[in-house]
Amino acid sequence: MKNKLKTLSSLKRRVRRTGTGKFKFHSGGTNHNNGCKSKAQKRRLHAPKIASKGVAARLKQLAPKGRGI
Repeated sequence: MKNKLKTLSSLKRRVRRTGTGKFKFHSGGTNHNNGCKSKAQKRRLHAPKIASKGVAARLKQLAPKGRGI
């Protein structure tokens, strides 16, 4: 009998699934030490991002059935 595949719990809080099945997330780096960053850089960091193909493949392994995301 195979073991159950469970979704990585930290992934539930950090990643969302779009309607087409892509993984959407927000970048880090916006909480402190912002004085040395340009306005454009801070603005780009706040925008949601879509995971690349390679990262998406790994995320699919960590969330096997897409549940909880």
